[in-house]
Amino acid sequence: MLVLLPPSEGKAASGHGAPLKPESLSLPSLAGARAAVLDGLVELCAADEEKARVVLGLSEGLRGEIAKNVELRTAGARPAGELYTGVLYDAMDLASLDAAARRRAGKSLLVFSGLWGAVRVGDRIPPYRCAMGVKLPGLGALGAFWRAPMAEVMPEAAGDGLVLDLRSSAYTAAWKPKGEVAERTASVRVLHSQRVDGVEKRSVVSHFNKATKGRMVRDLLRAGVRPKGPAELVTALRDLGYVVEAAAPARPGRTWELDVVVTEIH
Repeated sequence: MLVLLPPSEGKAASGHGAPLKPESLSLPSLAGARAAVLDGLVELCAADEEKARVVLGLSEGLRGEIAKNVELRTAGARPAGELYTGVLYDAMDLASLDAAARRRAGKSLLVFSGLWGAVRVGDRIPPYRCAMGVKLPGLGALGAFWRAPMAEVMPEAAGDGLVLDLRSSAYTAAWKPKGEVAERTASVRVLHSQRVDGVEKRSVVSHFNKATKGRMVRDLLRAGVRPKGPAELVTALRDLGYVVEAAAPARPGRTWELDVVVTEIH
């Protein structure tokens, strides 16, 4: 099983230990594209702080993130699974998993990134600020920039098993599964169900959506289940207590879409 995750804007305040070693990152075929984005980002942030703030979409309160980008090559790094601290990652709580579950996380979780393309949770990277929606001078929109490099590496990374796609829309722009890979890919939407005047109403709540996805990944890792495809994933999630609605795609070459329905927000 390969689980595709978005990164988080929330990150640990600093890395620790040795700085970034680009050659040590997973998916080494992305090295050239990573170097191009890294060079462009560092150059932008070193040359013009105000322009960098606008390009990166940062508020005045986040202006300090620009200086961090300038120091990316020398800043201390830490595993990506520790670096990201947003709602989804807090809910996964990888550090509290037992050794077997952490090993499974290292093999199965792949985090998409505007700067790195995609990394494993064990890859050591420094704190940075560069979302997939950024239009970097000289490279353009990063979602479009990453499509060709990711198309080269993702079919092999996906292997021959289930692909569980939990990315947000900005990060799906960098790679969309096609053909037989799509047919064994499942994307998940979390819906909050509540009754209003006796009528069920469903809605998507962003914060809760991320938290539920994080708990779902954690439960799958702890259980050690290895669903071979979307249908088996539905069964596994139901066995873990989730309410899942799903239907096979109407046409070949399409991904499965799963709705996880919850009644409580926490």
